[in-house]
This record gives sequence, C-alpha cells and structure tokens, in this order.
Amino acid sequence: MEHYTRTAGLRKKVGVWIRVSTDEQAQGDSPKHHELRARHYAESKEWDVVEVYNLSGQSGKAVMEYPETKRMMADVKRGKITGLIFSKLARLARNTKELLTISEFFQEHQADLVSLQEAIDTSTPAGRLFFSVNASLAQFEREEIACRVAASVPIRAKLGKPLGGLAPFGYVWRDKRLVVEPKDALVRKAMYELFAEHKRKKTVARIMNERGYLTRSGGKWSDTTVTRVISDPTAKGVQRQNYTKSLGDGLKWAVKPEHEWVINKVEPIVSEELWEKCNALLEARRTRGERPARRGKSAFTGFVVCYCGQKMYVPFNTPKWVCYKCRNKIPATDLDAVFRDELKSFMVTSERVSAYREEAHSGISEKAEMLASLQAQRDKTKVEADKCFELFQAGALTVVQFKERFQPLDSRKEELQREIPRLEAEIDSLKVVNLSAEHVAAHGRNFYADWPKLPEERKRPIVELLLKSIVIGKEDVSINLLTLPVFELATDRQHIPRGSSRRRA
Repeated sequence: MEHYTRTAGLRKKVGVWIRVSTDEQAQGDSPKHHELRARHYAESKEWDVVEVYNLSGQSGKAVMEYPETKRMMADVKRGKITGLIFSKLARLARNTKELLTISEFFQEHQADLVSLQEAIDTSTPAGRLFFSVNASLAQFEREEIACRVAASVPIRAKLGKPLGGLAPFGYVWRDKRLVVEPKDALVRKAMYELFAEHKRKKTVARIMNERGYLTRSGGKWSDTTVTRVISDPTAKGVQRQNYTKSLGDGLKWAVKPEHEWVINKVEPIVSEELWEKCNALLEARRTRGERPARRGKSAFTGFVVCYCGQKMYVPFNTPKWVCYKCRNKIPATDLDAVFRDELKSFMVTSERVSAYREEAHSGISEKAEMLASLQAQRDKTKVEADKCFELFQAGALTVVQFKERFQPLDSRKEELQREIPRLEAEIDSLKVVNLSAEHVAAHGRNFYADWPKLPEERKRPIVELLLKSIVIGKEDVSINLLTLPVFELATDRQHIPRGSSRRRA
C-alpha cells in the first residue's frame, strides 16, 4: 500500500464527500452542485482536492460498509488526504454511532472534518476547541447515563439476581440463584487447605498444576489467580455484589465504599475459620512495605509555574500546588476555580464576541442577498427556457427562432449554476469562522457549568487547547491563554489577585 507523508508547509490535500439521495437528485439537488461548492471552499482555503468520494443514491443509515467509505478511511489512514469536506453532517452519515466512529477515526489520524452547513471546520483553532468541548461533554453525559443504569444494580443484587459475568469459581448460576458446583468446589477447597499449610501463593499454584487441577477456562493456575480466588468471600458463604466499579476503558477496577455493597448468604465451600486464616496471611503479605497510592494527574500538570521561574507540583501529602524552590503554595481547588472563571470570561461572555459577530453577520447577509438574487435568476431563466421549449414543441417557433431564444437562456443558466456554488462556498467560509465563535460561546456555557464535575482526564484536552501557562505569584495568579484568531480576544496575560473572590468555587 502506498503511504503519504504529512509535510508541514505543503498545501493541504483533502477529499470531497458526496451523498445525495435519489429523491433529492430528482428535485435538482445534484451531486455536481455539491462537488463544486466543496471545491470552491477548498480553493478559498488554498487546499488541493485530490479525491472525490461519490455515494450518490446511497442510504445514510449505515455507510461504514460502502466501498467508497472504506476507500476514504484507507486514504485518511495512509495520509493521502488530511481532511474531508461535505455539505452537512447528515450527508456524511445519519447514524449517530457511525458519525462518532468517523469523528474519532479522523481525530486519531490527525485529519479534519469540514461540514459546510453546520459551519464546522476542525482545521481551525475554534473548530478544534468546539469538537474537544463537545467530546468531553458527550463522554461526561455517557458516564452520567452509565451511573443511572448502575443505580439499578443494587436492586437486582438485593433480589439475589445475577448482574452479569461468570459465577465465582466453585459456583454456578441456576434458576437465577448461586449454587455450589461440586467438582470445582473440591478444587477450591483444596486451594485454601494448601495455602493454610504452605503460606505461599506460588507454591499453591505449582502444587495445583502438578495435581492436574485446572482453572475454569482450562488453563494453569498462577499466584495471581490463587490470590483472587482465595480473597473472594463467597467460599465462606458470603456473596458480595455491587462492590466494584470500572475506572474506564483499559483501567483497573476500584472497590466501592462498603456501605454500597450488597451481601447475600449462599452455601459455603470452606469454614469461616479457614477462610479468615488464609486471608489474614494474604493481608500480612499485602501490607508489608505497602506504599501510598499515587494521586491522579491534574489537568494543569506541566502548565503551573511559580513567579520564581520553577514549575510547581502537587505532592502526595498535600492538596496544594507547591514550588519546591521558594515554597510558594496555592490550594488546588482555588486554582481550579480561577481557571473556571477564566473559562466563563473566555468562552461565555457575549460582550467579547459581539462586535466581531456583528461584522461577520453583515458580510454573510450581503452575500446571502446576492445568492438569493442569483437563485431567483436561475429559477426565472429555467422557467423561460421551459416555455421556449414548449413553444417549439407546439410549432409556434421555428428551429432558427428556437435557437435564438433558447441558447442565451441556456448559457445564462449554466453561468448561474457555476456562480451559485462559488458564492455558497464564500458564505460557508464566513459561517465557519462566525459560527465557530457562536458554538464555543453556546457550548462554553454548558462546559463552564459542568467543569467542577468533570474528571481530570476530560479537562485536560481543553486545558491543552487554551492554556499557555499559569504563573502563581505571591498575591496574584496570572492566566496566560492562547488567543483564538476567530475571536480576536485580547486575553493574554490576565492577572487575577489571589485574594479575589474569582478564585473561590
């Protein structure tokens, strides 16, 4: 497969995506019109259109299996195109899941999506910010939904119903109840007896493998699986449900607070005394030389600097940002509140963008009036051409007379059909810039409100897009934001007194 290199300084190479239904084509919404509009937009950005992906007449309910879709994604993957222009999101795909899949694929391969009608262009700073805000909020909403679904788990657990997954080793689910499975139960009992005797996990695993005892999946035992099975209290007759939660894709599971656990009684495999003895041995080994868990990485890590020039950190033993050189400090919660206030000022305050938006709206309005005029001329020319043809068919015009009347009308119609997409592309370009500001302002309100609830990993992409640095002085905090060209906002070096109420949640 041929690969292409994304080289800085070269003209951006993009593809044009066309998907127009048969009904829309019958109404005059031609694929050629969409292609011309996209090409004019690319020309205005000084991009090169190197591929056209034509799915005319294809349904948008499921596009991932179409050959053109696969070709487009292959071109993105190998770097042949670094952007895709389409008339609107519904043209790309109507299936929300597929839209998210395509969006994530483009982000992964550092390629841009340009939707002309929605005025979304991720090649611009505001477009990237808009997508990052949306992605963070969308993920937060998915997690909120997951929490609501999880709320039903304790109820099912209290009723003794299975919550999914396999039964503990030595047990099976039968008629929605957990019962002992005799064959595996004997193996599990032997494991406790061996551990109580030898007191070593690896030794127990070795002996069980030598005796031919297999795990439920038919594999060999390891010290890890021995630990997991021994520490499970089901063997002593205590079924524990709703006691863990996932920390996210690819991350470990964490134990929930004990008051959230649901405990049900089941038939035991070993005595409580034997179970307690084995787990006391495990606990003694686990706590020997145990170190405190690392605190999660802050969204501001790497951006916080002391006025003395040294970077600041949050040590494990204090919830504060500390400069190790001069011992300057600021509570982490205060810094988070200061940045949240800057989000409100930067993304939400309408006064900052009103003048810019008025100017942009004025330019769009002028071109929209011109476009409406051209479209009216096109429609009028088409009506006159149709009448001319009807007269010719009725015998009211000779061939010479028909040519004299029809040819100028046909030429004018062709001229208008070329001019209209060009003007639409100019309007699209203006809207991308203007609506990016509006999107950021509108979604910024939601993001500002949800900021305190967002986990650090959701905040981090926005911090990376907006922030140059945070300088912690003796009496003030200096927030140095990147200026988005679309806003023309003079937000660089905002000095905020440390005693100001703006830094408090």
